[in-house]
Amino acid sequence: MGDAIWKTSFFTGFLGALLILATLPSHAQGDAKTRTQLDVKQIMVGDQARLFIEIQNNPATGKVQWPVVPDTFNNLEVVERGKIDTTKEGDLIRYRQRLNITGFDSGVFKIPSFAFSVTPNSGNAYIVLSDSFALTVQTVAVDTTKGFKGIKGIMYVKSTWKDYLLYFLGAVVILGILIFVIIYFLKNKKVLAPKPLGPQESLQDKTLRLLAELDAKSLWQKKQVKEYYIQLTDIVRDYIEQRFRTPAMELTTDELLHQVQSHKDLITYYSILSDILHTADLAKFAKAEPLPQEHLDTMDKAKLFVDKSRPAPTTFDLNLPDQQQTNTEPPTEKTI
Repeated sequence: MGDAIWKTSFFTGFLGALLILATLPSHAQGDAKTRTQLDVKQIMVGDQARLFIEIQNNPATGKVQWPVVPDTFNNLEVVERGKIDTTKEGDLIRYRQRLNITGFDSGVFKIPSFAFSVTPNSGNAYIVLSDSFALTVQTVAVDTTKGFKGIKGIMYVKSTWKDYLLYFLGAVVILGILIFVIIYFLKNKKVLAPKPLGPQESLQDKTLRLLAELDAKSLWQKKQVKEYYIQLTDIVRDYIEQRFRTPAMELTTDELLHQVQSHKDLITYYSILSDILHTADLAKFAKAEPLPQEHLDTMDKAKLFVDKSRPAPTTFDLNLPDQQQTNTEPPTEKTI
């Protein structure tokens, strides 16, 4: 009788020890050890729980194959998978991954064990299982004593000046930067030095050049006598207008010579101008043909008139304290 009771007690204790070993939070065989952790035991529908899976192994003794975790299991879904982190602790390496799990149905659902395959360097491969957990998914409590309420429409909120304050400040800052940049570049703008001007051509040199160009055309030699004298008198008349400020282009020969007689600076050149203008009128209007020497003399007289009527050079009176410049009147010349 006593032996039977002792055998029954021993058998019961052995079964209890097996049950205790089966419910340990981590499993190990060889050097590989697992550890699993769930941060919460219950969530609301649509909320997430974080499940941490971990295994520790010595890489010198074997390799670990990470378990295949399906996207859905037991009405639960894996919505996010973290990367597998690796941490070295002495000769051991710890592998750890985070899984975000949610459920959309209420109830108590089991998170199953996940199998790690370990292949040792010597011996047979074996499986290490992670822990399994129960996760409770709850729904929002509904007060059935109150009636259902309809969905409210969109509510529009009135805008105030504070809503646009940041936009205003941003615009002020941008405007300030723009003004600063403009002022900076205007102040630091490089002014290009003006190109040096060459020696300016005087009125007399310009007129003499035009007369030389007309002479080089050889118009009267080509029987273009009228055209030759038209251009010659135009050059002379334009010079008189610019040099002596006297109208000459619109006047007839007699009117122009009358102006010359009453002009204190031009009267000196009355004779030479009379010869040039009257010879030109004969060729232009009377269709007379001057002799070749007369063509040459008319051109020479025009050049002489321009050259002799140059203004007197500017002189300085060294006795003046301020070194003021004085322009003298053109000298009175004898009749040519």
